[in-house]
Amino acid sequence: MSLPAVLLAAGPSPSPSPSGSTAVTVPTLQDAQQSANQAASWVEQNWSTWLAIGLRVLLILVIAGVLRVVVRRAITKLIDRMTRTVQAVDGTALGGLLVNAERRRQRAAAIGSVLRSVASFLILGTAALMVLATFQINLAPLLASAGVAGVAIGFGARNLVTDFLSGVFMILEDQYGVGDTIDAGVASGEVIEVGLRVTKLRGDNGAIWYVRNGEVKRIGNLSQGWATAGVDVTVKADEDLDRMKATLDEVAEKMSKEEPWNELLWSPVEVLGLDSVLIDSMVVRVSARTMPGKSTAVERELRWRIKRAFGAADIPIVGGATATPEEDPAPDPSAAVAAPSVLSHSASPQAEAATPIVTQRPAPKQ
Repeated sequence: MSLPAVLLAAGPSPSPSPSGSTAVTVPTLQDAQQSANQAASWVEQNWSTWLAIGLRVLLILVIAGVLRVVVRRAITKLIDRMTRTVQAVDGTALGGLLVNAERRRQRAAAIGSVLRSVASFLILGTAALMVLATFQINLAPLLASAGVAGVAIGFGARNLVTDFLSGVFMILEDQYGVGDTIDAGVASGEVIEVGLRVTKLRGDNGAIWYVRNGEVKRIGNLSQGWATAGVDVTVKADEDLDRMKATLDEVAEKMSKEEPWNELLWSPVEVLGLDSVLIDSMVVRVSARTMPGKSTAVERELRWRIKRAFGAADIPIVGGATATPEEDPAPDPSAAVAAPSVLSHSASPQAEAATPIVTQRPAPKQ
């Protein structure tokens, strides 16, 4: 068999190709048309679902925005109405006694700020959860994580949360306000600013105290209701009580008819009686109800007028602790014994009294 016949029987030999090479397939126009048809078919099948989800989200956002604006505007109108009511009462006599316009304004502004913040948080938070639910997102893990995070933040910032909640309740209950004089336990003074976290006080010496609302365990408000002005008058024990009481009644009657004391005194000045009786003096107590925060001024004026009236009536005012009579000192037993001296007679009684006792030694045994 010849070589050409063998090669023809074996078939055509494969052509050499480079090892590891891949053939690049170029997309044809038919493939692109098929992909476009599939995309168009998917959009045609799901456009109504996406449109419904989009419209639902848009509706939720619009309703949340409108509701937030309406609620905030209603709260603002309510606060403005409260402020206008305070301003209308402030010009009257009752407003001058019972209403502090600045205090009411700040209280109303603080309450309005809290209410607006709470309303915005609730409305926007609810809208966000509804939007996530529209996209069919499982909210259970999110709510559980938010609950755990809230507990962790609450434990970490418990002092801040306590201060905030205490400030909210202090403002809502109107425990004190700007211009009040309070005793907060940790500090006392006049309130110059009320915040949700910190209350600012000005002390008697001018110092400004920043008191955290969560640290206040008790509050003594000296500017609400009425105050008491009390004056103690000390006179001699043998003074005529009737004459002294008549003089005090005259002072009280005259003071209650003069301005501005007739507005500051909310009750007649009363002589309560003898507060204490000592050996050579007695103390008479005089008291009266006054406008809140004006007791100190009324007490000073009462002392001034009582001093002048007692001077005109020749009733001396005494003071100080009663002196106890001095007792005769006990005789000194060593006064009769003169101190021994080296120049004194050795046989004198004084020298013998000062001579130390000599211990007698026993005689030696024989």
